[in-house]
Amino acid sequence: MPVWQVSHRITCALLGAALVAGCSTDTGPAATQGGSPETTAAGDPPAAPRTAELAEVTVSVPAGMDTAPFDEPRRALVPAGWTLSVWARTDKPRLAAWAPDGALLISVPSTGQVLSMRDGASTVLLDGLTQPHGITFAADRLYIAESNRVRSYAYRDGAATQPRIVADNLPDARSPDLRGAYSHALKSVAVGPDGAVYFSIGSTGNISEEDRDATPPRATIMRVPPEGGPAEPFSTGVRNGTGLAIAPDGAVWTAVNNRDNIADPATGQVDPAYVDDHPPESVAELTPGRELGWPYCNPDGGPANLPLIRDVQTNPDGAQMDCAALPPIEQSLGAHSAPLGLSFTAGQLPGPYDSGALVGVHGSWNRQNPQAPEVSYFDWRNGTLGDQQTLVGGFQAADGTRWGRPVAAVAGPDGSVYITDDYADAVYRLTPTT
Repeated sequence: MPVWQVSHRITCALLGAALVAGCSTDTGPAATQGGSPETTAAGDPPAAPRTAELAEVTVSVPAGMDTAPFDEPRRALVPAGWTLSVWARTDKPRLAAWAPDGALLISVPSTGQVLSMRDGASTVLLDGLTQPHGITFAADRLYIAESNRVRSYAYRDGAATQPRIVADNLPDARSPDLRGAYSHALKSVAVGPDGAVYFSIGSTGNISEEDRDATPPRATIMRVPPEGGPAEPFSTGVRNGTGLAIAPDGAVWTAVNNRDNIADPATGQVDPAYVDDHPPESVAELTPGRELGWPYCNPDGGPANLPLIRDVQTNPDGAQMDCAALPPIEQSLGAHSAPLGLSFTAGQLPGPYDSGALVGVHGSWNRQNPQAPEVSYFDWRNGTLGDQQTLVGGFQAADGTRWGRPVAAVAGPDGSVYITDDYADAVYRLTPTT
């Protein structure tokens, strides 16, 4: 039984001021405030996203796990009354999924392995894979997205057997036409309630327009029908949709790493002051044939219902794409946040985190004022996502130095959140307590 279910209810203090999620370097108690003006399909406004007070805590480190960066005390921001501990140490863990038998499976692209973890101890479930990244379950079948293919396995008694090819010959750095030049070879995978398989194919670069006409098209979310068959484009113009998950209502959502070094539409020049905050990262619901605009259109404004505007470098006269005709992007994170893992909670956590999306925010690599890594939370109400809130922060100091960079966060069967960090080589356990 989750800890929070047998403890007193956590008191949540609503705050009247919001932080810019992902940008703050404050180390004291802080909170973000949700709320956006969108309406549901029925026309009724969703319930206002709820927020909770954050408190600074020392990360608990068990004996034997105190190598760098935990060779000195590390402080983090977590919801008041919660704790954060190092649960496991392993090299460069990326995406994660819970197996039906209670094991936490974690992909490690750098070693070609999928690990099975129980109580912080790991064994190798699969080895010799090609940059395995995306990982998910549908009933008793395990799906793994490698850089060059997607496969499913029968999962039983802690073993993955009988591999089947779901999609093959996908582009990666070894593809002859790319000649090793592929910036976004890692792929993610999700399975819809009807059994359809969705997987991401990232762009080869920042503004590599030729991706749109490649076979298969890159910068795309692909779909394999429930009955199997060739993969077809589901949504296009998705520069790097590493975050890929199925919402509680069965819809497909993605969190996108948008482009870098965008020119200021007012001047046509690449101004670092403009680049720092543009374009926002997209969090979007995907529908058949939806176009997210890359590289011709960029989301602007926010945090919710972001219009797409013309990219003056790739679409100077609007001839490539009519950006104003595209539907607005539902939600966003700060520019260069680098969202990676995306998952949804469904009652495993106490309020106000009982229903929402968790996003691992890796933090910027090229922003003048570095965008801070964190675990973000988006409240899910009436089929829509509220504004970004910080669930776990404090990984970055005021001078921009970091000790950790979250990749993915998934709610566990014990009511805790498990967070992978490929910078600190750690898996954290975020636990609600009193």
